[in-house]
Amino acid sequence: MYERHKLGKEGEDYATNYLKDKGYKIIEKNFMCKQGEIDIIAKEKEEYVFIEVKTRQNFNYGMPSEAVTPKKQKNIWNATKYFLYLHNLENKYIRFDVIELYKKDNKFYINHIKQIK
Repeated sequence: MYERHKLGKEGEDYATNYLKDKGYKIIEKNFMCKQGEIDIIAKEKEEYVFIEVKTRQNFNYGMPSEAVTPKKQKNIWNATKYFLYLHNLENKYIRFDVIELYKKDNKFYINHIKQIK
């Protein structure tokens, strides 16, 4: 379990740096509430972006984005609504992204999927 947690943290750190390099402003990482968790909340221009990061070292259990199940999506949406309410951002533009990371030989390969449904 520890190795999986460590891999996830490495992936989130890599994704954060990737987003910064692309000009995103990081608002918050690992936002948690009873409704769920959001890995990264960022802002790109005028749009708030709620990002789920999934990291894998192999594809035994499918592509990383396949782990973002309908139940997980619902939890992210509920956590997003709460974050927007807390910060009085209800009327702002938002979108949901998934960042898939594959780590092999200490190198990360990234796939940024924008505007997931």
